Amino acid sequence: MNNTSINISFKQLKSYCERSDFKGYDPYDGLNSKLFQCIPFIPKLKWARLIWIQVFKRSPLNLRKWVGIKKEDNPKAMGLFLTGYCHLYHQDPQQAYVDKIAYFVSKIESLQSKGYSGSCWGYNFDWQAKAFFQPKYTPTIVASSFVANALLDAYEITRESRCLDMARSTCDFILKDLNRTKGDGNSIAFSYSPVDNSVVYNASLLGARLLARVYSITKETDLKNTATSAVQFCCAHQKENGSWSYGTLPFHQWIDNFHSGYNLECIADYIKYTGDETYAAALKKGFQYYIDTFFLEDGRCKYYSNHLYPIDIHAPSQLIVTLHKLNALEAHQAMAEKVLQWTIDNMQSPKGYFYYQINRYITSKIPYMRWSQAWMFVCFSIYLSHFNKINKDDAA
Repeated sequence: MNNTSINISFKQLKSYCERSDFKGYDPYDGLNSKLFQCIPFIPKLKWARLIWIQVFKRSPLNLRKWVGIKKEDNPKAMGLFLTGYCHLYHQDPQQAYVDKIAYFVSKIESLQSKGYSGSCWGYNFDWQAKAFFQPKYTPTIVASSFVANALLDAYEITRESRCLDMARSTCDFILKDLNRTKGDGNSIAFSYSPVDNSVVYNASLLGARLLARVYSITKETDLKNTATSAVQFCCAHQKENGSWSYGTLPFHQWIDNFHSGYNLECIADYIKYTGDETYAAALKKGFQYYIDTFFLEDGRCKYYSNHLYPIDIHAPSQLIVTLHKLNALEAHQAMAEKVLQWTIDNMQSPKGYFYYQINRYITSKIPYMRWSQAWMFVCFSIYLSHFNKINKDDAA
């Protein structure tokens, strides 16, 4: 496999996303249904909301337009696309990418959730999980941290103060609006959102990563110290084999592919931005488990540590991000190429978009914008930026 094959696939994806104006459906947007909202009493029932969301998430048929669900902007998707265009700019600093960066920064600025201590973002749909219910645009540490990191990516290129200001403001949201769970010593974990007390390791680490990155710019020691406390908590809950379960609740005890990748990239970035090598051994152990567990010889990616299906598009995209963050893309280039080639051959539509999931008997080919297209956009932009730079340096 060579960059020509990747370039062709990426151009098809990029064209699809731009034609769609970056709007789309989401696996979890079922509660945006006008039909569901019109049913008396039912929308107020937790289990009715859970079932309704799962029907649309699991169905291989896209029923959304028949029940009044529209394609919309998703704040996290906007952040991911912004990060992607920043990588493209580093590869080829052309004005068209600068214009796209400006577009997404303005879009992100307009999509902020109001009424909190700092800039923050949520999803464009009501979301019922087993642990809690979140009305649309309830800010989460996950969406907010990805968006704020994208703004810092843009700041490195444009030096626009509003990008840094929003990212720094997101730290106030994390520090002041999120709930905390105390661990041993000074360790803490952040809640997923202001309306719950759950502990999800990747979510808390995403918040720590942002605090550490902003610290690297502003040198505010409180940001570094709080980030350290959150990393300490999560590393203390790493299993002996190097893995993490999703969270601490009884129904959060699975171990999956891309959330493991989140954990690793966040710890790697924490070390990069703070210079604190305390958790380097945990990172090394976790990375070895990740590489050894989730990827098959033929290029398929397992979803769970103990189960292949569903083969989810988020797993191959996260692999490239994780390898990039751990400076391991070249060392694992052969595996990365095999995974990308399998994904292109088996999960890309002739129309350019990527499918959501392949299950044992059925495939969901619905073109979700945040879950599938935005993540593959980031994946390709990182891969092409990295190896095109190497090729240019070799040519020089």
